[in-house]
Amino acid sequence: MPSTIPLQFLILLVASWIGRRQGEALEFLRVENRVLRARLGPRRLRFTDAERRLLAETGKPLGRSLLAEVASLATPETILRWYRESVAAKYDGSCARSAAGPRPDRGEKVKQLLAMARENPTWGYTRLRGALRNLGSDFGRSTTCPIA
Repeated sequence: MPSTIPLQFLILLVASWIGRRQGEALEFLRVENRVLRARLGPRRLRFTDAERRLLAETGKPLGRSLLAEVASLATPETILRWYRESVAAKYDGSCARSAAGPRPDRGEKVKQLLAMARENPTWGYTRLRGALRNLGSDFGRSTTCPIA
């Protein structure tokens, strides 16, 4: 049975090399952030909702102590607050309410449905509904009944 010590040594050597390379990359990104922040000056950064969400989702697994070491665009407390707010928003129903909005004009859709049913008398309601869905309109299955 061959000795596993050379293999363990090789794994340790590769792991330390990878860790050193990652540390160098992280240090470069820290310096790059400092340079960009210095160029920006004292102005406050304004983040979009997508940027806040991205920072929150990638910052949460790091935890407060590691965020304190690496975060330079926002404080760790702010990043973790953004994360808590994004989680809370999933369950408060605000996304469902804001997406609803005013109902579209159903009169035009009904006219389109009737015209399509007259032009294609052999189509059943399932096919009519599919054709309307392809055009961007959607009706319930019981709404699209064939016109005699």
